[in-house]
Amino acid sequence: MSVATGGSEAAAAGGGGGNRVFFQSPRGGGGSGGSSGGSSREDSVSAAAVQVQQRRHQQGKVTVKYDRKELRKRLVLEEWIVEQLGQLYGCEEEEMPDVEIDIDDLLDAANEEERALKLQETLVDCYKPTEEFIKELLTRIRGMRKLSPPQKKSI
Repeated sequence: MSVATGGSEAAAAGGGGGNRVFFQSPRGGGGSGGSSGGSSREDSVSAAAVQVQQRRHQQGKVTVKYDRKELRKRLVLEEWIVEQLGQLYGCEEEEMPDVEIDIDDLLDAANEEERALKLQETLVDCYKPTEEFIKELLTRIRGMRKLSPPQKKSI
């Protein structure tokens, strides 16, 4: 049940000065033919809203799938890096020295030589040969894109 208030309706209903409260029956519940006209308009508006919402959902789905694929690639690469570092340092992940390999930083490098140099600097404390690891990592990151948060545009 909806509530409507109004001054002009109150005056027409045969009353004195103030506002009155009128109770209206809910739409579609035994009302007059006038409510069905509003209902069909509301039905078409709600149907259009559902179509817009479905389109937005489909567009969002494409974006989510794409991002998930990139994130999955990155996760697989990071797991491989942890495994390889464990072999290079001869220990488990918990015992490993603090080695940080920033994939986005490597992707920012101008060329392969600069990337290799950054990796060599990071692995300077490793006593085992790192050339194969560096070569394989550079091969694996080839074609990847940097995963950075979207930038907000300033107005």
